[in-house]
Amino acid sequence: MGSWYTLPQIRRQPVYPHLKHDGKAEVNKEGSVTCQKYYDEYSQKRLTGDIMACWCSHSICYGFHCIPIAEGQNDVFLALVTQWPKAPDQVVYDFACALGPYCWTREPDYFADTQFVIDRFHLSRHTKCSNASFLKTYADVDPALSKINSSAAECGNSGLAHIRKSISYMGQERAILYCWVFLCIWNCQ
Repeated sequence: MGSWYTLPQIRRQPVYPHLKHDGKAEVNKEGSVTCQKYYDEYSQKRLTGDIMACWCSHSICYGFHCIPIAEGQNDVFLALVTQWPKAPDQVVYDFACALGPYCWTREPDYFADTQFVIDRFHLSRHTKCSNASFLKTYADVDPALSKINSSAAECGNSGLAHIRKSISYMGQERAILYCWVFLCIWNCQ
């Protein structure tokens, strides 16, 4: 698996042998996942791999890694745990309703002060999720949170869409280099 992050890797990938379903994708609609968005977007379609990029709210890419199958909570979790010395205060993610519990179950001390929220763009698909998962809920109480650019990752990912076809024809080493150059230029602009 190829990757590039501006921060050095500070931890190895943790292993949780006592978590029964750790590392296994949820593919059963009747399973433990109650979020309809997850089933519609990921499990049912059984999407193939892509690039998982970490963006700040200023549309700067902190780094990326290639993923062999559809993006899941473990991809975001590993990027945060292995690269960041301290967990971020807020993580805005389109599937934060499941990412929060996933992270708190595995590293409760590391993520103790992290708020996992779904951006405004994606909340219409989260019909069965608690309002406690929505950035809008917190922004209604704390107006400073409404200033967060919750669409930064969507804008950045749409930029990456322009090179997806090109990198699909490249070997991993060349694809990583191509993505790195693209994102360096993106970050400078």
